[in-house]
Amino acid sequence: MTERHEHLTPFAHSANNRCFGCGEANRNGLRLEFLLADDGSVVSLPVVPSTFDGHPGYLHGGIIATLLDEAMSKAVRAQGSTSMTRKMEVDYLLPVPSGAPIRIEGRVVRNESRKHWAEARVVNEKGSVLAEGKGLFIEVRTRPKS
Repeated sequence: MTERHEHLTPFAHSANNRCFGCGEANRNGLRLEFLLADDGSVVSLPVVPSTFDGHPGYLHGGIIATLLDEAMSKAVRAQGSTSMTRKMEVDYLLPVPSGAPIRIEGRVVRNESRKHWAEARVVNEKGSVLAEGKGLFIEVRTRPKS
């Protein structure tokens, strides 16, 4: 996984938030860190602990969906848009092991006004795709302060 010759830079996002997937302030969360690739996609290289298992030794399906959702959301954010998931589809191809290095990749495939379509995947050390996701994200516009 780390043998690829690619340029990845840290991707800063709401550093002290309580998001279950990426929030540094959530001690019970996944605390995912993302990197930005030259092509605009995002990458995370976590080792998710067994506390997030479903079947012993393998991540729970809801956690896998969260990994994919986070990668897609961060890919949209990397384009300058804050968005929320409208719809998501997950294909669980192979079990995702806990306690082992994985690679999560996310990219935006289409934009139309406030709508952003994204894809993500979870890959193991050997390069096998373990899970894939597709999603529609809707840009969130901030409310005026009263």
